[in-house]
Amino acid sequence: MTLYRAPVRDTLFLLNEVLGFERHADLPGFSDASPDVLDVILDEAARLAENVMLPLNRVGDLEGCQHHDDGSVTTPKGFKAALDRYREGGWMGLAVPADHGGQGLPYTLHQAAGEYFSSANMALMMYAGLTQGAIAALIAHGSEQQKVAYLPALVDGRWAGTMNLTEPHCGTDLGLLRTRAVPDGKGGYSISGQKIFISAGEHDLCENIVHLVLARIEGAPQGTKGISLFIVPKFKLAKGGGLGKRNAVACGSIERKMGIHGNATCVMNYDGAEGALLGEENGGLKAMFTMMNEARLGVALQGLAISEVAFQNAAVYARERLQGRSLSGPKEPDKPADPIIVHADIRRTLMTMKAFNEGGRALLLWTALQSDIAHRAGDAKAREAGDDLLGLLTPVAKGMLTDKGFNHAVMAQQVFGGHGYIEENGMSQFVRDARIAMIYEGTNGIQALDLVGRKLALNGGRAMRAFMQEVGDFCEGNRADEKMTPFTKALKKSLNDLQAATLWLMQNAMSEPDNAGSAATDYLHLFGLVALGYMWSRMAKAAQVRIAEDVGEGRSFYENKLATGRFFMEHAMPETALRLARISAGADAMMALPAEAF
Repeated sequence: MTLYRAPVRDTLFLLNEVLGFERHADLPGFSDASPDVLDVILDEAARLAENVMLPLNRVGDLEGCQHHDDGSVTTPKGFKAALDRYREGGWMGLAVPADHGGQGLPYTLHQAAGEYFSSANMALMMYAGLTQGAIAALIAHGSEQQKVAYLPALVDGRWAGTMNLTEPHCGTDLGLLRTRAVPDGKGGYSISGQKIFISAGEHDLCENIVHLVLARIEGAPQGTKGISLFIVPKFKLAKGGGLGKRNAVACGSIERKMGIHGNATCVMNYDGAEGALLGEENGGLKAMFTMMNEARLGVALQGLAISEVAFQNAAVYARERLQGRSLSGPKEPDKPADPIIVHADIRRTLMTMKAFNEGGRALLLWTALQSDIAHRAGDAKAREAGDDLLGLLTPVAKGMLTDKGFNHAVMAQQVFGGHGYIEENGMSQFVRDARIAMIYEGTNGIQALDLVGRKLALNGGRAMRAFMQEVGDFCEGNRADEKMTPFTKALKKSLNDLQAATLWLMQNAMSEPDNAGSAATDYLHLFGLVALGYMWSRMAKAAQVRIAEDVGEGRSFYENKLATGRFFMEHAMPETALRLARISAGADAMMALPAEAF
């Protein structure tokens, strides 16, 4: 069985010493998240992840979900008991406002704990993740009656939620959507159509499933402007409360797929199902993107989570596997061979994963903190700034961290050599599970186009200017600190590359749109490297402060942090120059061949 230990110490370092959680005590919920409370909550999350969820990860992969003739779906053995433990612990409502039955703690803390759960069992945690998105959409767009009817059971975890967008002919281009909504004359709608690739669309883990479904009301405009969002529960709600009759929605089949076997990916058939409009008529995309934005950060977290658990297993294997001798002489002469961790190429592999994981964790928590600021700050300017950064960083985090998550799962598998290709060692599952995160909730190519085509220019480029200003100010503010030079020098150079790439797009993308398309993925990764470099520079600054305070036995943690950060600045950050060169090459060669030449 694979192993996993939640990185609680690293998370606490980020929350308390890098992001300065206590400085945000004026935000609702943050005053309750003292260092002692954070410690207790994250320790509890670690125990649940390591002891309950992790042992079921391989079970879920081997058993998968089973679809039955009556349309029901059974999940792998142990999944329901594990999700019950999650629900009973109050994890579903950790960051939900107290007014809606939650604990009102920071969303950043929810994300921190969520990493542990997804590392332990990604497929299992997808059931809870979809419910979180439904809760967010109802809070933002639901009527008071809808909130009262649905939120208590969703927040408690007795009911689950889904999001239904994709149709057989319609993925990213939702303007092609065909699912119909016909007014029923009683204030509701009759929903008919088919949705595919619906994660957690049907299962046996809870009493009811609340589907949020995109559909087009009869007579609505064509394209995305005519799409509305509807609440369609599996079981209708009884007039006196509780559950009523089964609705006309059923799972026609489940997909047989590459990974995440423990999650039911369903074809959902709506045959005149009763539904209620959520939000405004023809405002479905706006309401659905409340779910999508939260889901995209959750998927970014999955990329990090798989990368972390794959790295941990590779590191343990590298310390134990004996093969060959170190090029600089035997390191364990009393053994027949040295452990492979002595070899520089294995070190390169492990250090690459470790450095990206620790930087990625910081980036995710910093992005989640912007969400807390955007939704909880009392000052309008602070909310605006938080929302700007959240919107800008979300496609970067989703695209880069899921690309790296898959790459690192493959790298970890490579450390195992032939043993990584054998199913029982678990590395194959990490590779297969990680692959989906690059695809769903908007493929990474779409994330890159969203960043370049929409987010950069939004509000006159206000968010991008603020990001560059913050990073530039950090470099300037630490320019005289010689201990920070390895960090600020590399960060400043990469920031210059990002500025040059941004200017190139401004000058060349408007006149030739294909230049934007050809540059998008490289630009996203260039941006991501600068963001990770900024996170590493902040971590280095915090580590040096603690070392100067003579932290005693804890000193090695901070010294290791600095060493890992230096590796990132020396080995990862130079890639921004390569990305800039690709961007500046333009689209001509990329678009030169006629389609039939491929």
